[in-house]
Amino acid sequence: MKKKSIEDTINRNGYFFVLPFIIVYAAFQIWPVIYTFLLSFTNLQGFKTFKDADFIGFENFAKLIKDKNFWGSVGNTFIMWGWNFIPQLGIALLFAIWFTDVRLNLKGKGLFRAIFYMPNLLAATSVAILFRSLFAFPVGPVNQFLTRYLNVWDNVVLDGQVVQQGFNFFRSPALSRAIVSFIQWWLWCGHSLIMLMAGITSISPTLYESAVVDGASNTQQTWYITLPLLRPMMLYILVTSMIGGMQIFEIPFLITGMHGEPDFKIRSMSVYLYNIGFQGRSNYAYAAAIAIGMFIITICFAVVINAFMKEREPKKKVEA
Repeated sequence: MKKKSIEDTINRNGYFFVLPFIIVYAAFQIWPVIYTFLLSFTNLQGFKTFKDADFIGFENFAKLIKDKNFWGSVGNTFIMWGWNFIPQLGIALLFAIWFTDVRLNLKGKGLFRAIFYMPNLLAATSVAILFRSLFAFPVGPVNQFLTRYLNVWDNVVLDGQVVQQGFNFFRSPALSRAIVSFIQWWLWCGHSLIMLMAGITSISPTLYESAVVDGASNTQQTWYITLPLLRPMMLYILVTSMIGGMQIFEIPFLITGMHGEPDFKIRSMSVYLYNIGFQGRSNYAYAAAIAIGMFIITICFAVVINAFMKEREPKKKVEA
């Protein structure tokens, strides 16, 4: 009888160490995904159980394609993500270049990195409630600063008379979107800064030394060395930011009336999913279809971004 080797014993014991993770992952990650997919083909809602639900095929998805509220939430999500990501990447890239420039020799770079990253440690729910209080109408801290110290008022016509009052920020769709986007930028700019700094420091210093010998300026070094070699890192930040932006929930949900007010202009896809699935009629099946729609939209845009940002090989010249 062939004896078991030490490697076989180690490999067999390794399965027992990995098994708890596999069980937990399957129970809390894989099974909910499968259950959501199955739920989207039923009419489950209210106090029914999955056994009481009827199979209705693709009716939920057909309804989803024609749902103007869903596509409105898709547009809102992309607008708020765009207002957040563009300044986030630009400012993080600017500071990353400054902090990693050896010639500037900035002091306290570690402290600045920690300060930039600290907002990322805060819970989004607490930040949403904080900003809701800061921009409260009519006597929030922001309104008090504008009216008392800057003498800036919102002129409103009531009964034919002009009345000066504080700004009701959350009655303006543009200002509400701007506040939500600013919170997202403030929370995640430090994370992007750290990632970009890691990418810049991984670039070989000999490339910059050769560029200096050839007489390249700082701008030319940044444009022709730093940015091209940072493309993989920027692609990673773009894709992960897009995935997180498509799932934005806490801030637009808590900062106003939990339905994406005003005029549903900050109602993201996740907020709309929650409104359908856990408020009103509790239409769990249609909410599951919305979740599948969110997943498909996110995957499609991730593929498009990856194809657009992927490095292309130079075309070979065909000899005559």
